[in-house]
This record gives sequence, structure tokens and C-alpha cells, in this order.
Amino acid sequence: MPIATVNPATGETLKTYDALGAEEIERRLAAAEAAFRTHRTTTFAERALLMRRAADLLEEDQQDIARVITTEMGKPVKQARAEAAKCAKAMRWYAERAEELLADEEPADVDVKDSGASRVIVRYRPLGPVLAVMPWNFPLWQVIRFAAPALMAGNVGLLKHASNVPQTALCLEDLFRRAGFPEGCFQTLLIGSGEVEKVLRDPRVKAATLTGSEPAGRSVASVAGDEIKKTVLELGGSDPYIVMPSADLDRAAQVAVTARVQNTGQSCIAAKRFIVHSDVFDAFAERFTAGMKALKVGDPMDEETEVGPLYSERGRADLEELVDDAVEAGATVLCGGERPDRPGWYYPPTVLADITPEMRIHREEAFGPVATLYRAADLDEAVAIANDSPFGLSSNVWTRNGTEVDRFVQDLEAGGVYVNGMTASHPAFPFGGAKRSGYGRELAEHGIREFCNITTVWHGA
Repeated sequence: MPIATVNPATGETLKTYDALGAEEIERRLAAAEAAFRTHRTTTFAERALLMRRAADLLEEDQQDIARVITTEMGKPVKQARAEAAKCAKAMRWYAERAEELLADEEPADVDVKDSGASRVIVRYRPLGPVLAVMPWNFPLWQVIRFAAPALMAGNVGLLKHASNVPQTALCLEDLFRRAGFPEGCFQTLLIGSGEVEKVLRDPRVKAATLTGSEPAGRSVASVAGDEIKKTVLELGGSDPYIVMPSADLDRAAQVAVTARVQNTGQSCIAAKRFIVHSDVFDAFAERFTAGMKALKVGDPMDEETEVGPLYSERGRADLEELVDDAVEAGATVLCGGERPDRPGWYYPPTVLADITPEMRIHREEAFGPVATLYRAADLDEAVAIANDSPFGLSSNVWTRNGTEVDRFVQDLEAGGVYVNGMTASHPAFPFGGAKRSGYGRELAEHGIREFCNITTVWHGA
């Protein structure tokens, strides 16, 4: 895949980039190693000063960077600005809290005495250069939620971004440079996917984090495992959205629309499978379908647009194949389902009912504004349908019954359970999944500790 900016609203190639050669990759790896030797010795206060400055610059550049994002991957510009604002918030969150989150810990006195020590300290030390392989769908947020904690912990970053968002990737490198981070602390590698293995196997790279597809995660994890290097993987998701009879149906249906079509439905944590109790199925389906039909599809640079184009022609074709397969197997189209006659890679908000396990869309992630509706006779069937997926990123449940909440929290196989609301990432909440959605956690204290050497320091009596 060429490294290029291709406007998904028009299909026009706007700018192309040459991949880095072997000599330049080597120079950047050497720069990362040299930067780490210095950066790891800086104080939290020094790092926080730079991180806050980066957040300030990002806010100053918010409009410009939003337009770059929208041009490269089609996100409605209003959502792109919100993404930039969220990144600045996360950067400040870690700037303010990193020292506390990574403070030395001392086990209880009784445990220390049992070991024969006079004192034991647990210390969090940085690992070194970390390779981040990041996707196009949230081209700022996915990077910042790695970079902010990693840099605050004393690590340095090497970014291999998706090949269709090169300008965003270069903006990120420039952002940290302008904020005052020393040369080599955060670098963008404009390389193809074929070069990732070579970089990951380099002994100067100590760990890797990847957000992306299951095949990409398997590939990176295999190489890292062979090299005995730590990885964090956030892969696909086909999140359930369960609605029970006690739910506020109007609110549940309204939020369901946003939960499905955020970022034009191209989000791992977007609700994709809507599992509704039989008693309220028809009422919910009517409200939800009406909400999906009412969405404004159009130019992503238009402030009123709610659903823009898909990121690529291939992405739209993949989505069409899933819908066509389901329809051929008996699914009912409640709205959408046909490619519009217009330039760009658009696909309409679509709702499918009468889904069966034989359909591909039951097992595969639909990455676009397509929702599937399931009817559940009771709570047990709702849980069974929700868990009948290879993915387990997050989940949403709508009920005002406390006993039902307890059951869902206990039985849903996912990295998150959001009750009477939609899944959303936040700097203070650990984020990650189960099953084929990956392993490890980003954000919160869990995320900043993922790429630390947790060191026991034992003092004899």
C-alpha cells in the first residue's frame, strides 16, 4: 500500500511520500536509543512541562489538524476537532499524574520482615524505545493514548502509522518537537508494513504496541514473542448493545445511533450488535431505525455532516460484501443497504434484522455504519448472543434492574461493561479487551505501567 493522502470523499490522491530507506531507518533508531539515555534521567516535572506545552500547541492547531485528519481518512471535521481536544486532555492528565502513578511503593512491614529485609521498594523504570503500530480511524487519539504515558514514564516512541494518514503522522512528530522534547524522543517512521518486522527485531526497540486488525496483531505478537519483547494489542471489536424491558427506550435508541455511527461506524468500540429483549424489540427497532435514517450523510468538511465516507474503496467493498452475504442468507434490511450514486467511498447508515449464526456478519466485524439487530427471549439468551463472538472489547447494557446489571457484569466476556450509556475511552479508565480483541491495557495507571520495568529493590537487615 503506498504511503499517500487519498481524500476518501473524492477518491483523489493529494500527496504521496517515499518510504524511508535503510540508512534513514538506522539513523532514527540510533537517535531513539540516544534520546532514551537522556530522557530516562529527566524528572517528572521536566517531562510534564513539555507534555503540557504539547497539549497547548495541539489546542492552538486544533482546526488545522482536524482538517488534515478529515482530508486523509474522512472523519466529519466536527468529530476530528473533538478528537484533538480529547488528546490534549489526556496529555494533561498524564502530565499531572505520572509521578504519582509511578511513585515507589513499599510492601507492608510484615511482608518485608518475612523476607529478611530491612526495606523493600517496588520501582517503575522505563524500558526504552517502544514501537507503536497505529491505525487510521482515530489517527491522533490512538497515538496520544500511547505516547503521553510512554513519554511521561521516560520511554521514547517510534510511530509506524497507517499508510493513508502520513500527514497526520508527521504532524504528531512535529508537535512533540515544537513542544521541546529532545530530538529522537518521538519519531514518525514512514515505512510500509513489510519493514515493521525488521524494526521490531532491532535490539534497541524494547517493546511494541499495536492497535489494528487481528492479522496485524498476530503478526506483531509473533515477532515480538520470538524476540521476547513485551506487547500490548488492541484489536477488533463487535460490541454488543443489550436492551432489556426496564430500559428507557427513547434514550437507549437515541444513544444507540451515536454508538453505532461514531466515526462513520469505523470504531473498534462502536456498538455493532444490538441485542433486544423480545418484549421491547419492535419498539426499539422502530426508534433506532428512524434515528439511523435521519442521519445527515455528506461532505465531511461540512459542520452539519454526521456520517462521512468510509476510509477507502476497499473498506467500502468489504462492508458491502458482509451486507450482501447477510441479505442473501435471509437478513431483513430495515434501512440503507445500497451504495449511493455519488463520488467518494460513501455507504448509508444500514440496519439489518433476522441475523443468523450462518451469516458472515455474525462473526466478522462490520467496520462502517451497519447495525445488526437480534431478538433475545430473556437475559440468558441475551448473554449467550453477546458472548457468541470471537471478540470481547467492550459491551453496553441498558436496564434499570440491579440484579440484571450484576449478571451482565459477571457474565459478559469483554474488557468493559457500560451500563445505560455507550462505550467511550477516557484517560482515567483502563482500556482493552478479551479474547481476540487483544491483551494488555491502555490509559489510566494500567497503561503507563505497561511499558515499565517493575523492579524490586531489596535491602538486607
